[in-house]
Amino acid sequence: MAAAMMKVVNAQEKITRVIFCGPHFPASHNYTRQYLQDYPFIQVDEVPLDDVPKVIENYHLCVVKMMKLDSHIIARAKEMKLIMQFGVGLEGVDINAATKFGIKVARIPGDVTGNAASCAEMAIYLILGLLRKQNEMQIAIKERKLGEPVGETLVGKTVFILGFGNIGIDLAKRLRPFGVKIIATKRSWTPHLKDSFLSDGQSDVDDDLVDEKGSHEDIYQFASKADIVVCCLRLNSETVGVANKSFISSMRKGALLVNIARGGLLDYEAVYHYLQSGHLGGLGIDVAWTEPFNPEDPILKFNNVLITPHVAGVTENAYRCMSKIVGDVAIQLHQGHTLTGIELVN
Repeated sequence: MAAAMMKVVNAQEKITRVIFCGPHFPASHNYTRQYLQDYPFIQVDEVPLDDVPKVIENYHLCVVKMMKLDSHIIARAKEMKLIMQFGVGLEGVDINAATKFGIKVARIPGDVTGNAASCAEMAIYLILGLLRKQNEMQIAIKERKLGEPVGETLVGKTVFILGFGNIGIDLAKRLRPFGVKIIATKRSWTPHLKDSFLSDGQSDVDDDLVDEKGSHEDIYQFASKADIVVCCLRLNSETVGVANKSFISSMRKGALLVNIARGGLLDYEAVYHYLQSGHLGGLGIDVAWTEPFNPEDPILKFNNVLITPHVAGVTENAYRCMSKIVGDVAIQLHQGHTLTGIELVN
């Protein structure tokens, strides 16, 4: 009897606890919990954002989602081994603080999960919605009109991919059959190759998808050539607000701006100003400056604005793949094995 009780205690002591921060993107924790249902030694909890600082000390793995993990919260995570994103962006995590406290930080590479492909498809969805004037079509239906509005096609357009990483590559592959010219700039993530286009380990085949290549210093010149600009950059101190008044004013009058990366890449005041002036021909965003986005925000009064609720990467395929990676990492962490399938950043 005593031996049996001891086994129960030991099993409880060996539980690895996984915390998902906040209620948004519910498929992330639901799919992960489903994947781990046959692994009773892994506990998956979804915790309200306000409660995370109070309970984070009890967890070993944190899936941050939209949570801002600053040094004060990280300092409380006494049992934490790994902080990871359910995807790519880690701008909300104080990586230096995590490193100081001996906690690893990681992202899930988008090219192996289908996340990049899903985001690329959403970019095309927004582009086509703007070109064919989706909001005006809905108005026409309500007013029982036929044969209007007059839309545009992608054929012959020049598309500027701002940030030629995994999403940018997948977007270029999907845009090719539309008969467009593709231009792209790339910011290197390798310090010694700053702003080099050919970096990040991508192949010549991927580079051949682009008709004209440039570095970050070329973004204004490239913007002036494009009918459509798609933001695919990661958000950091160098890219925040990159689509500002200088950038948007350099775009062709009537050009479209699409963002499927992070809301902070666009300067709100600049976007609003150039929509109001008519210089910006349309805005398509899956990510916003504040999320969830205020449905009463004045930027939504424009008929040439399309917004989706941060769902570019939220597809069955991508989320099942990412849930498997999170689940496998939790198992590896529990068993003390080398962590695989993720990209450590510290």
